[in-house]
Amino acid sequence: MVLELITPDGLLLRRDVIRCGYRDSHLSQLMKAGHIVRIRQGAYALAATWRSLDAQGKQLLLAKAVMLQYDDGVALSHVSAAQLWGGPAYGLDLSRVHLTHFDGGGRKSAGLVHHTGGCLVGDISRRNGHWLTSPGRTVLDVTALHGVEAGVVLGDDFVHRGLTSVPEMKLLVRPMEFWPSTLTHRIMLDLIDGDSESVGETLFRLLCRRMNLPRPELQWEVRAPSGRLVGRSDFVWHDAATMGEFDGKAKYLRLRRPGESIEEAVLREKRREDEMRELTGYRMVRFVWADLLAPDRTAARLRSILRAAA
Repeated sequence: MVLELITPDGLLLRRDVIRCGYRDSHLSQLMKAGHIVRIRQGAYALAATWRSLDAQGKQLLLAKAVMLQYDDGVALSHVSAAQLWGGPAYGLDLSRVHLTHFDGGGRKSAGLVHHTGGCLVGDISRRNGHWLTSPGRTVLDVTALHGVEAGVVLGDDFVHRGLTSVPEMKLLVRPMEFWPSTLTHRIMLDLIDGDSESVGETLFRLLCRRMNLPRPELQWEVRAPSGRLVGRSDFVWHDAATMGEFDGKAKYLRLRRPGESIEEAVLREKRREDEMRELTGYRMVRFVWADLLAPDRTAARLRSILRAAA
């Protein structure tokens, strides 16, 4: 049966169907029955699998389909490589798959963006039998395509996870010194800080810079007299004796212990915060995603808090 040709990821390629002696009419029947959906030219996915995916998941599945259809003359790159490396999707357009051709490129086709080559040894990696741009090169490409903010968010994540480093990216960017995005790359590399543990923390740090607020120290450890680690604050401004935390749902999911509800994790976090305040004498201020959407109000609030505490 045709469905036996579906990959573990839920993909079905027309070329495999034809090679096994089936016809396009078999694909049409499966589509009409609601078993599969066409996701790009020559590529199909299980309908249930496709419907269950969010935008990132669909981008990943599309990218895998494209790589099965192309030979070794291309590397998955830009947004698509960022997702395959497990990076955040903030600020990225996930509607197209990006390929960098080692010879030629620079065009768009249905669902694909083809980029010109220029990849050196340190620019590409081999994964699951296919080429994709290395983490460092991927950050540089994303920055050129989507700007400084998206590049810093991705760079913070990759550096924090040990996939690349700022010195490595500074080496990779040297052959790109005549690219139109050279200045953008330079600014992005100056702003990356691998101590940021989430997209929200990175964006809050960038908000502080944009609004001319004091730059916070990241991931400050508070210890009890015995040396026991009580906790870490996302941000700290020592001159104002103020700690800061960025709260997002993902944070509590990350901190939640096995068998613990989100409510229990929040209460445990509050006890941790109380002890940190008692040990340091510092105040704690919290920020959420809504604060990032109102930078003027957030900056005025933080400036008032820091001024009062200084």
